[in-house]
Amino acid sequence: MGELGLEPVLQGPRPSGPMSCPLHTLPPVSRVLMRTKGQESAKLLGCGSQFSGLWYVVSMASDCKVFLGKKDHLLMSTSTVKAITGGNLSVHMEFPRADRCNQVDAEYLKVGSEGHFRVPALGYLDVRIVDTDYSSFAVVYIYKELEGALSTMVQLYSRTQEASPQAVKAFQDFYPTVGLPDDMMVTLPKSDVCSLRGTEAP
Repeated sequence: MGELGLEPVLQGPRPSGPMSCPLHTLPPVSRVLMRTKGQESAKLLGCGSQFSGLWYVVSMASDCKVFLGKKDHLLMSTSTVKAITGGNLSVHMEFPRADRCNQVDAEYLKVGSEGHFRVPALGYLDVRIVDTDYSSFAVVYIYKELEGALSTMVQLYSRTQEASPQAVKAFQDFYPTVGLPDDMMVTLPKSDVCSLRGTEAP
């Protein structure tokens, strides 16, 4: 699961351009925000230095077929975020597997408002930080393309491996608003595979 989505090694051919599907196929911001019925989680929040640092991806929900076929075997991954020029983010991701630790680096390109990105290299057409307090949790919305199919993903980021009740509630309140039912959600088990192998984020 590529972090701010499915691990890129699981993906097929990547889009050749920054937007590989027509803009009219993207879910409008207004649709995502209206579905939250005015809740605080609907706000597009800033990132930058406040969002930098280590995050654990503790829960996910998605209608991606690849995710649904593998979700019962996935483990808690990490993203190390660094603010760079132009409001972009440099993200180092580590995905534990039974016998190895896969690592991926990607640049999240700022689009318009704060907390709004795209990641052409990973097929992420629309990435939004829809809720965060910066110090403990973030709810991240991703609209992505995998092997020509469009899908929606929502991830719960936590500064620790145990998400707070506030964080869990924010996540559980948001993912149904973008059409994801409970059976498409998974809470990811902890893993020390990457830490035991001594991997370090750049």
